[in-house]
Amino acid sequence: MKKLLLSFLIVSAGLLAFAQEDENNPNQYTNSADNLLIQDSKLLIGGYGEVHYNQPLSGDTYNNGKLDVHRVVMLLGYNFNEKTQFITEIEYEHVKEVYVEQAFLQYKLNNAINFRGGLMLVPMGIINEYHEPTTFNGVERPLVDNTITPTTWREIGFGVTGTMLPASLKYQAYVMNGFNGYDGSAKLSGAKGMRSGRQKGAESYVSAPNFAGKIEYFGIRGLNLGLSTYLGKTQSKLYNGIDKDDDAAVAMADSSVVGISMFGLDARYSVKGLQLRGQLYYAGLSNTDEYNTFTAKDGSLNDVGSAMIGYYAEAAYNVFRTVDTELQLTPFVRYEFLNTHSSVENTIAKNAAYEKTAITTGLTLALTKGAVVKTDIQFVKNAATNTYAKTFSAGIGVMF
Repeated sequence: MKKLLLSFLIVSAGLLAFAQEDENNPNQYTNSADNLLIQDSKLLIGGYGEVHYNQPLSGDTYNNGKLDVHRVVMLLGYNFNEKTQFITEIEYEHVKEVYVEQAFLQYKLNNAINFRGGLMLVPMGIINEYHEPTTFNGVERPLVDNTITPTTWREIGFGVTGTMLPASLKYQAYVMNGFNGYDGSAKLSGAKGMRSGRQKGAESYVSAPNFAGKIEYFGIRGLNLGLSTYLGKTQSKLYNGIDKDDDAAVAMADSSVVGISMFGLDARYSVKGLQLRGQLYYAGLSNTDEYNTFTAKDGSLNDVGSAMIGYYAEAAYNVFRTVDTELQLTPFVRYEFLNTHSSVENTIAKNAAYEKTAITTGLTLALTKGAVVKTDIQFVKNAATNTYAKTFSAGIGVMF
């Protein structure tokens, strides 16, 4: 972990040295909600969507491809006055599933202090906040953003956000409900990491509040550096209604939660057609031995690890940069590593299948601002095998 952190800091320092200082540009990277928040009209409308084709490739077997209207999303907002705003994001996934991804009220005291409450995105890493298809390369989102920081990760809470222009800093700090760790069965596992614990604002419950925060630096043109953290415990329905003096019941409830200390580093840099980005997540989990034992099923222990780690590095270049055209053609390559069993307690053994590497390379063709056509091929291998699973993907994406 220390070597990985040192490598990331060296790369970030290299970007700082390579970049040329210029005017502050806090809106270099924006998402759909950001775009609505800066508009002046009363009623605000935005949206994004993507349609995907995924084709497994194998020299030995025939495999059907999958076609999917992966998501169609509408954002609606309203400016009550110059200080009070409401934003909501309503998503249709796979045509038939409906979710509310954001629904928050914001009161703007000034640029540096905005109070916000409701259903909000957890500010961890890059993709969880910037998940629109025009904001990243590749048809599918990175693997590490599926398991450790399970995009799209949102919970209910309140807090403060703002931009401090003199210091070129943007910050967010929220108190939120946590992952559903136990509601009669275990929600965390080695295979899926944290993903199944998302409550998504759907009749969520809270047994212990959690903290999420992020600081971003944008003082050098084209460069954005982020440091994020998430601290707290998973939630458990066993706490509901128990007597505080009932030591046995309290001890049982304590065994059904996992402590979480998650940290993230991310960097994005764009200059003269060159696009670089990198991300590192580390999640330290406590009480996993007790949790795995308590949530054992049919005599088999659960297998949540005591540490998870994931990172990726990506490089891309717009080959049409010197051409007088609105089109942008961007080849890219991304390397990823993910391990939900980076460390484990003594009661379980490391599962090599949970240690994965992935190489994704492809093209992003931006037809105009807000409309892209994507294609890529991805090679994924876990440490338990010597062969790569290969998948060809193509898709279209829009954001407005």
